[in-house]
Amino acid sequence: MSTRQHDNDQHDRQDGPIDQERCRSHTHDPSDAQDSRPIWTLGLLPAPELPERIIEKIEASLIERLENQISNEVQWRIEVRVDPLVGADDKGEDILDQAESLKSSCHWRYAVCITDLPLFRGKQLVVAEASQTRGVALLSQPALGASPMTQRVEEALVQLVSELHFGSSEEGRENAQQCHHRDSTHRRRNARELVGRRLSEWIAPIARLNVDDDEHRIDVRFISKLRITGHIKLLGGMVRANRPWTIFPAFRRIGAAAFATGAYSMIFTSMWRLADSYEPWRFVALMLASLAAMTGWIIVDHGLWEPQRHKNAFSNAGLYNLTTVVTLGIGVLFYYVTLFVLFSASAWLFVPAEVMSQSLQHDVSWIHFLALAWLAASMGTIGGALGSGLESDATVRGATYGYRQQTRKRSVEAWTEESDDNQDSGDRKKTRAEDR
Repeated sequence: MSTRQHDNDQHDRQDGPIDQERCRSHTHDPSDAQDSRPIWTLGLLPAPELPERIIEKIEASLIERLENQISNEVQWRIEVRVDPLVGADDKGEDILDQAESLKSSCHWRYAVCITDLPLFRGKQLVVAEASQTRGVALLSQPALGASPMTQRVEEALVQLVSELHFGSSEEGRENAQQCHHRDSTHRRRNARELVGRRLSEWIAPIARLNVDDDEHRIDVRFISKLRITGHIKLLGGMVRANRPWTIFPAFRRIGAAAFATGAYSMIFTSMWRLADSYEPWRFVALMLASLAAMTGWIIVDHGLWEPQRHKNAFSNAGLYNLTTVVTLGIGVLFYYVTLFVLFSASAWLFVPAEVMSQSLQHDVSWIHFLALAWLAASMGTIGGALGSGLESDATVRGATYGYRQQTRKRSVEAWTEESDDNQDSGDRKKTRAEDR
C-alpha cells in the first residue's frame, strides 16, 4: 500500500526541489499494528522519468528483500522522493549532499539516489558508490545496461543498503553473505557483487573497490572493470533511458510526406526497372544513406547536437551525442520499417503483376514487389521527408540527455532563486519588525 506524504513540506522547502506530488511511502504490512519491531526508513531519491518508474515497480519486492537479506528484526519502510537534482548533476557530489541533508531532516536510516546520468571519477566509469559514515549511496542506472533493468536496479539497491548496514570491511561482507544465504526466494549471489551474474556481467564485469576518498567521503565504489565493454553497456542503458520508441508518434507528418512521395513514384515504370536491376548491396547502401540522412536532418533541424567546446556544454557531451544518434537511429529505423510495410501492401494492391511483367519483359514474383517497396521506402525517406519538420519538437528533445538535463537544471535553479527570494523577503520582514 502506498500513501502520499504531506507532512514534510517544511523539509522540502529547506532541502531541495522535491516534487511533493510524487512523494510516497511504502511499508511491508502497514495494517499490522501489533508488530513491535522498530521502523527503519529507507529514503529513495530517483531522478524523474525512468528511474522513478522503476522504483514504482519494485517498492513492494524491495522491502521483502531488505527483510530477507539485510535484517528481519526491524520493519522496513520506503519513502520515495523524486528529485530533479538527481537527474541534473553529473558529478555526484551535490546529489550525495542533498541525500545526506534529506536523510537527516526526514530521519531516514539510509538514503540512496538513483540517477539516469553516467558518472565518472577521473577515467573510471562509476556504477555505484556508498558512504557508510554518511549513510548515503548513489546508483547510476544506465551503467547497469539496457536489460533486465528492473531486476538489476533492485539487486543493486539491496547491495548498496547492505554496504551501508554491514559495512565494507571483510567482516561486514561475511555477515552480509550469511544473510544472503538466508534468503531462499531470490537468486543467491556473492555479497561483494553489485548485481547477480548474467551474460552481460561476464562481458562487462563490475569491480568492487574499497576506497579511502576523503574528498567525497566514499567507502566503497563499484566501477566498470573493462573500459570498452563497460562503455557499450553504458550506451545501451542510456539509450534505454531515452526510450527511442516514444519518438515514433512525432514522425506522423514526415511519414505522410514520405508515403505520398514514395507511393507516387511507384506508378512509374522507371522505378520498376531500377528495382529490377539493383543488386542487393545497392538496396542496402541506399537504405543506410536514407537512414543516416534522416537522422542527421532531425539532429540539425532540432538543434540536438551538443558542441564539445561550447561554454554551456556538459562534461559528457560526446557520450550524449552518441546516445542521441543511436536513439534517433532506432526511432528512424522503426519509421523506415513502417514505410516498407505500407509500400509493400501498396505495390501488391496497385501495381498489376501483368503490367509489371510486360514492362520488365519477364515474369515477376513477390520478390519484385518487395524490391519495389524497398526502393520506394528509401526514396520516400530521402525525397519526401528531409524538408519536413517533426510534428512534436518537445517529444524529440525529451528523448535526449542534454535537453532533459538542461530542463532539470533550470528546475533546480528556479527553486534556488525562489528560495533565495523567500529568504530575502523573510529577512526584510524581520528587519522591519525589529525597527518597530
